[in-house]
Formats: sequence, C-alpha cells, structure tokens
Amino acid sequence: MAKGKSEWLDWIKALLIAFGLAFLVRTFLFTPIIVDGPSMQPTLQDRDQMIVNKFTYRFDEPERFDIVVFHANDQKDFIKRVIALPGEHVAYKDNNLYINGQPIEEKFFTDNNIDLYTNDFTLEQIKGNYSIVPEGHVFVLGDNRTNSTDSRLLGPIPIDQIVGKASVIYWPFDRFEFIGE
Repeated sequence: MAKGKSEWLDWIKALLIAFGLAFLVRTFLFTPIIVDGPSMQPTLQDRDQMIVNKFTYRFDEPERFDIVVFHANDQKDFIKRVIALPGEHVAYKDNNLYINGQPIEEKFFTDNNIDLYTNDFTLEQIKGNYSIVPEGHVFVLGDNRTNSTDSRLLGPIPIDQIVGKASVIYWPFDRFEFIGE
C-alpha cells in the first residue's frame, strides 16, 4: 500500500513541477498569440498562431521592422511592425518611407503586395504633435496600411508596453515560418 501512495506523490510532484515550469516559461520567456484581423496582411494572416519572444527586449531595444506585440489598452494587445525608433522623425510621401528625411526601403513589401499603400503623413500630424519619436517609444504600423489601427491613430507606443517580438508562425502548419530571421 505504501508503494501506491509513493507513486501518487511522485506523479503529483511531477505534475506540479511541469505546471510550474510551464507557468515560468509562459510568463517570462514565450507566449502564444493568435493574430486577430487583417492589419498585418500579407505578412501575417488573420488567425495565424504565433509564439512571442518575451525576453528579447529585456536585453535589447526594438529594431526597425521588428514585428512586436504591445498592450494597446487594458483588454487588447496589438501586433504591428516597428517603423521608427526613439529620436527619429518619420514621414510618408508618395508611398515612400522617410526616416530623418532619408528614404528607407521596406524590403518586406514585394511585387506581390504592391497594392498596399500608405497615405502621406508626417510625425507632426500624428496624435501628440511630436517632431521626433520620444525617448522610450517606437512608431508602429500594420503592414496592411489601409486597414490598421496603429501609431497613426494611437501615437508613439511606449517601449514598456511591448509584450515581446513575434518569432514564429506555428499554425497553420503550412505557414510555419520564423519571423524576422
């Protein structure tokens, strides 16, 4: 009888350790998300399931063109692409990105998605009337510029509101891909 009780205790310990490790991994390292909506098309599709790397930005700052998940409000997280970094001026003119007055190629746009346009704007026209992206903030846009709630409406995003960097599409399996590698 003691052997049966010992086995149960071993199983309970193993399960508690497994749940504890899963909690730690999900809280501090990686978390799954599901893309909700068309704002990142064609790069990401509605209902793509992804892994978000939560520890990358504990050691590094976001980089231009990283795809990040951030707290848009208390109930919702958004997934967008970093376009401009702290201290930079951003503008779009004639469907071209300009950072500090210099044209920047958006290599993630291909001939297959040439119909994705960005209306002209300057940072000064965005909520907050900034002349540069403030320290501790980034400017983000969805890849589907005609259908995205992003920094053009929300203003620059505080870096401390970023949950992490989108790393892997894992479902549907035919779209399996490491993002930004």
